[in-house]
Amino acid sequence: MTDLIGLVPGGLLVLAPLAISLLTAVAVFLIPEGGVRARSTVNLGAAVVKLGLIALMVPLVVGGARPEWRTALLPGIDFVLRVEPLSLLFAGLSSLLWLLTTVYAIGYLEARPHRSRFFGFFALCVTATVGIAFSGNLVTFLLFYELLTLVTYPLVVHNGTADARRSGRLYMLYTLGGGLSLLTGIVWLSALVGDVEFTPGGVEAVGALAADSPATAVAIFVLMVAGLGVKAALFPLHGWLPRAMVAPAPVSALLHAVAVVKAGVFGLVRVIDDVYGVEVAAALGVLTPLLVVASFTVIYGSVRALFQDDLKKRLAYSTVSQVSYITLGITMVSAVGTAGGLAHLVHQGLMKITLFFCAGLFAEVLGIKTVSALAGLGRRMPWTCAAFTVGAFGMIGVPPVAGFISKWELGLGALDSENQWVIWVLVASAVLTSAYFLPPVVAMWFGRAEARHDTPEYRRRPRLEAPAALLVPAVITAGLSLAVGIVAAAPYAPLAMATFIARGVFP
Repeated sequence: MTDLIGLVPGGLLVLAPLAISLLTAVAVFLIPEGGVRARSTVNLGAAVVKLGLIALMVPLVVGGARPEWRTALLPGIDFVLRVEPLSLLFAGLSSLLWLLTTVYAIGYLEARPHRSRFFGFFALCVTATVGIAFSGNLVTFLLFYELLTLVTYPLVVHNGTADARRSGRLYMLYTLGGGLSLLTGIVWLSALVGDVEFTPGGVEAVGALAADSPATAVAIFVLMVAGLGVKAALFPLHGWLPRAMVAPAPVSALLHAVAVVKAGVFGLVRVIDDVYGVEVAAALGVLTPLLVVASFTVIYGSVRALFQDDLKKRLAYSTVSQVSYITLGITMVSAVGTAGGLAHLVHQGLMKITLFFCAGLFAEVLGIKTVSALAGLGRRMPWTCAAFTVGAFGMIGVPPVAGFISKWELGLGALDSENQWVIWVLVASAVLTSAYFLPPVVAMWFGRAEARHDTPEYRRRPRLEAPAALLVPAVITAGLSLAVGIVAAAPYAPLAMATFIARGVFP
């Protein structure tokens, strides 16, 4: 296994997952709309192969290999793709969830128009996500980060309604504005210190800049964090996210669990840990303000979710809150807290995609799109409601679901740092999350169905589950949310990988 890098010339091992996603997009765009079987075969085959390649690289990279591919891009700046533990954590999440979301989307979009367009841009979105994961420097990251903005827009407006187009314009306004801020920061920093390659613990030249000109270093940090904070849905840059819920359910799952918001927080991890370094950022005094913003976002998102009757909007505001846990972890200046935040990047993805899958099933099978209409569904859609319950319990932090593990680590990180007040943020968020998830879960299993569904014909149909292509992905992600929580300390588990990464960040 360790000899595989030497057997694959020219960094092809790095390029292969990226190329697979890109070629899949090209192939899907060329398949006629009626070519359902060919399109499904290409999508699923590519997703399986890419997941296998990522899995193959895990033991290699953990063992110390760092496969890389680079070429000159601009004078003094290279286009760099590199695989290291943090890359694999993000790429592994996106590859696994790409496969499951593809299965779900095939069933969801059956008999709907424009499927080739949807799956083509879907594959381009995953291409950009893998590129973000494998980026070895800031400029390469920026290129894929902006590509992600462009290729997700057609997915947000896929339904073609006036509301979808308005939401798409708002999405572009936020994300392109954030991209401009990020571009300004990266160009400014590169002009001062040259090509900035990601380095665990921080780039030496950036540390020297912070020592010589702290005001400039702070200004650049603020510009980059503001740009990344849009996709990371930090308050007050989160406004696009609830509005983007007009998109089809597979797109909502993609935005919240696989690509967009994860790209934002992944970028924050890169800037804090691999560009500035935790110690330099802390000395500049930029981490505490960001920690306060993340803490406020955690509470704000939970409070807004509490008052949403539209199920997808409740889940959207829940994402605003839950994704900010990751930012919380990486700004506490604690190795344990950083590990908890990085683990939550994966754990939240598994749990949130489960919830969005289930929301899509409720809408598809019964036309139910509101929290108030969920009562009694446990008797009609038991598997879907069981998956939703697992996802909701994980978001609350109920053991042994994965969310408990990462939130426990975040609590330990707060105690281990100088920011012990964060414990109260975590407690308040847990209470609020319970308040907006437990009532619908209880109503599902013990409530009475609405009158319009509780008819004699309805009662004679004991099961109304969705087709397997829609149901199975939700059940699998719910099962993974449980399994990951149970085997959290196992080798290559997200928490073990996150702990391994965090130890490399802190000297």
